[in-house]
Amino acid sequence: MQKVPALLAASTVLAAAAVGPFAAAAARPASTTAAAAAVVPAGAYGAPDTRAVQTAGTADVEPPAFPATPVRTYPAFDANQAVAVDAKYFYAVNNRTVTKHDRSTGEPLLQFAGDTDGPVEHLDSGVVVNGKLYAAHSNYPEWPMESSIEVFDTRTMRHVSTHSFGIERGSLTWLDRYDGAWWAGFANYDKPREGSSEPYGQTYNTQVVKLNDRFEVVAGWTIPKPILDRFSPMSNSGGSWGPDGRLYLTGHDLGEAYVMTLPVAGSELRWVATVHLPEIQGQGIAWDRSSVRNPTFWAISRPARQVRSFTLPVRSIADPAAKGWQVLGPGQFRR
Repeated sequence: MQKVPALLAASTVLAAAAVGPFAAAAARPASTTAAAAAVVPAGAYGAPDTRAVQTAGTADVEPPAFPATPVRTYPAFDANQAVAVDAKYFYAVNNRTVTKHDRSTGEPLLQFAGDTDGPVEHLDSGVVVNGKLYAAHSNYPEWPMESSIEVFDTRTMRHVSTHSFGIERGSLTWLDRYDGAWWAGFANYDKPREGSSEPYGQTYNTQVVKLNDRFEVVAGWTIPKPILDRFSPMSNSGGSWGPDGRLYLTGHDLGEAYVMTLPVAGSELRWVATVHLPEIQGQGIAWDRSSVRNPTFWAISRPARQVRSFTLPVRSIADPAAKGWQVLGPGQFRR
């Protein structure tokens, strides 16, 4: 993937102050004019809920960047698309396979293996919720794009359920559960689809959506264009809500996680920070939220076929808080 220079534009944005349970880490210097963060009602882990505070963006200013701290590396022959995680195991995701590994030893224990001519074609990522692994699945790179959610019992690794979106907003690449709802990414690509010069949906059409318990879309947001430029010609591959109440997104190739919050107005997610992930090449990610005190961030290295865990400097990330509008009285009206 080629990294396209970000073209930042002024926009109306939001911020929600959040403090997570992580140790602070020094930020790389960045020019920013953001004021102190405003407080919003707290949710789990002392994090904000999905409401937010409106802020005003500044032109030509990229959010600050922070380093992730490696915790542990595991060899994982299936680490090609993503990793999912729970308190005792991690699950390496490949196109047609999901391999369950012991977290303490790294030993592979069980594997779901789809047949080459079977219905499981391209597993993109997964999330573990209440003993089930929910995997984002698509027919990439076939056209038109089709997507589904494939569900596995984490104890037995048997396939137990499916939900088909059919032809939807793009190619489903990630799924997560947060704040009483499902969240997902539908990716589109600038890369030409097979046998054609036309793009596979165009990267700018990529969306993040919120779904109800029937997997029906109830709201949707776009991703800031500077991030989409970094994704291009591929797209958004991973997404996971952090214990700090922020959404972390990754692309297909770069070792960067983009830290996002929801807007109180408009349809574009607010980019508040970037976290650099050493020896990571994008793809599907997962927050391990099983430990309140020590939640960790998980990702993969495709070339090395490894699963890696990190701590992230969440306490160092501040959501800028500046008003995006004013209420004016007599004598102040704009004309």
